[in-house]
Order: sequence, then structure tokens, then C-alpha cells
Amino acid sequence: MASNENKIKSNKKETFMQGVLTLIFSQLLIKVLGLVYSLYLTNREGFGDKGNGIVAAGYQIYAMLLTISSIGVPNAISKLVSERIAIGDHKGAHRIFKIAFATFTVIGLVGTLLLFFGAHMIANYWLQIPEAEMTLVALSPAIFFVAISSVMRGYFNARQNIKATARSQTIEQIFKTALTIIFVEIVAIISNVSTEWMAGGATLATTVATMAGFGYLYLFYQTRKQEIGMEVKSTVNYQYERVRTIIKKILMVSIPIALTAIMSSLNKNIDSFTVVRSLKAFLPDDVAISQYGILGGKVDTLTSLPLSINVAFATALVPAISAAKARKDKKTITEKTSFSLLTSMLIGLPCTIGMCIFAGPILNLLFPNASAGEVVLQISSLTIIFTILDQTINGALQGFGKLKIPAISLRMPEFW
Repeated sequence: MASNENKIKSNKKETFMQGVLTLIFSQLLIKVLGLVYSLYLTNREGFGDKGNGIVAAGYQIYAMLLTISSIGVPNAISKLVSERIAIGDHKGAHRIFKIAFATFTVIGLVGTLLLFFGAHMIANYWLQIPEAEMTLVALSPAIFFVAISSVMRGYFNARQNIKATARSQTIEQIFKTALTIIFVEIVAIISNVSTEWMAGGATLATTVATMAGFGYLYLFYQTRKQEIGMEVKSTVNYQYERVRTIIKKILMVSIPIALTAIMSSLNKNIDSFTVVRSLKAFLPDDVAISQYGILGGKVDTLTSLPLSINVAFATALVPAISAAKARKDKKTITEKTSFSLLTSMLIGLPCTIGMCIFAGPILNLLFPNASAGEVVLQISSLTIIFTILDQTINGALQGFGKLKIPAISLRMPEFW
């Protein structure tokens, strides 16, 4: 009897670790591919830091709407569905998924329309970078596809199908990298190397890539439809809830999680609104945009690499801890949280020290045609270790149901 219990615990641990390792490998591949097209764009004649500035400014607005429509969704769906599955209520779990999908289809569509029709005002009056209008228009459809993809990823994460999330993200990044290079080269020929048009082509690649990622998730769901149907038929402990109640639960879980990401995104948007405006008072417009491109293009790309690797723990912790809490398994919660925090330290500390000390050589190696930004990278690298630990702790807290704490912690600096 004892040996059987050990086997069950071992299998659970392997499932958790398999999910983490799958996501880490996926995120590494995604970041390497992302670095490839970032290197290409930064070193590409006619694009460089100015092109990065245009793309970064537009992307931060897109990221804000994206945060509202989807960032909290995967973890919220993952938490709610995993809790139902843990007690055998597969019918209730699938019903949550269907209602969430319909809800965020509407929310994603609204976000897309807001960005599409508001692109002119945002680019000209908020950002004061008229060249960014085209990037905003090109990015707007991506909000819809990311919103509905996020619901599907949260559902598959809760079902321990984390490979589906990892593969869809990898496919999306492969398309994004390949299409960015292809679209930019085509646009460069057509537009006689117009930086504005090339930036638009680069962001259009992002939109097409999100469609490809959703396409994979949809096909994966179709292949699992029969299996899901059998699980629904074998449901025990089913508890009927009204649609309005389920939507309220989803929003009550997703909004605090989204607020955490919104606060981070808001900081980036403040940069996009203020940095270029301030620099224009002392520098020509092109130089001001290029200086912002150093921060938004090169530095953010490099400092986000270790964060994207560590996000695997935050993602995997939510369903794992939610399910363990539903079973009242405190030992599993403690073990997985402690292991994740230790690994996060081992990822974050070397990256922080390495980028701070070798900022100059890293930029010279990766961006030989546009290597400025050593001091900015050194300063930004100091945040890596703290952000990584923050990611992991947030994942554990969200899984445990302490949703307000991460949002409150991000608001605290505003009062100091």
C-alpha cells in the first residue's frame, strides 16, 4: 500500500517536472528565435534603433490591451478547471472552458476594434510617434486570437497537457521569426527601404503568427474531443452553476492576476509616453526615437530572456498547487513551491551578474551595427533576480487562491 502511494506521488512529481521542462525548452527556443529576428532587425540597414523604437512604442500599447484581454486568463482558467478535475467534476471543468471561451471571444474582439480604430489618435497624440500608426493597425487582430488562445492554453494546462501550450507558443514563434524576415524584406523592396513600412511589416508578422498558434490549439482540441467527452460522461461530484456565476468567478480570478501584469505593462507604457517626449526636447526626432529603441528593442529583449525561462515554474505551479489544495495536500504544495523558488534563484542570479558585468561585450557581439546601450543594460539587469522571484511567488500565490497579494505588492512602490 505504501509503495503504491509512493508511485502515485512519484508520477505526480514527474508530471509537474515534465510540464516545467517542456515549458523551459519551449521558452528557450522561443527566445532564441526571438533573438534571431531582433538581431536581424537591429542590424538591418534602414531599420536599426529607429525601427525598434517605432515597433516598441506600438507594441507597448498592444501589450496593454493584450494584458487586459488575456494575461490573467490562462492562469485563471487553469486554476478553476484544475480544481474541478481534482474532485472528478470533468463536466463542470469543461463547462467553465466553454463559457470562458465565449466570454473572451467578445473581450478579444472589443480589444481588436479599440486598437484598430484608435491607432491614429494613439500614435499621433499619445505616443507622438506618427510612424507607429501602421504598427498598431497591423497588430490589432492579434488581440482577438491571443485572447481565445489563452483560454485554450489555460484549459490544457489544467488537464496536464502543457505540451499543447508549449508547442503552440513554439509554432507561433517560428512563424513570427520566419515571417518577420520575409515581410520586412518584401516591404523594404516595395517601399524603397522605408523604416515606417518595414516596422509595419514586422508587426504584421506577429499577427499572422498568433493565428498559426491558435490554429494548432484548435486542431489539438479536435483530436482530444472524444477523450474529453468520455471524461465528461464519467463525471462525479458535478455541481451546476449558472452562466453568470461562472463568468463572475472567471473574472474574479483573472482580474487580480491581470492587474499584476497591467501594473508592469503600465510602467512600459509610461516609458513609451514620456521617454520620447522628453528626449525630443533635447534631441532631433529621429535620434530620440532611436534612443528609445535601445531600451525597447535591445535591452528589453536581453533582460526578458531569463524571465521567459523562469515563467515555466509560474505557469506550472498554478494548476499543480490548485489541485493539491483541492485535495488538501499541504506537503505537495510546500515541496513544489520550495523547489521552484530554489531553481528561480539559480536562473536569476547568474543572469543578473553576467549581464551587469559583460553588458558592453554582449551588445558588441550581438549588435555590431548598433551596439549602443551598455549603461542601460547594466541598470536594467539588476532587476532580473527580483522579477524572477516575483514571477514564481506570484504563481504559487495564485494557485493557492491568494490573488490580491501580487497586485497589492506591485502597487506598493507607488506609495513610497
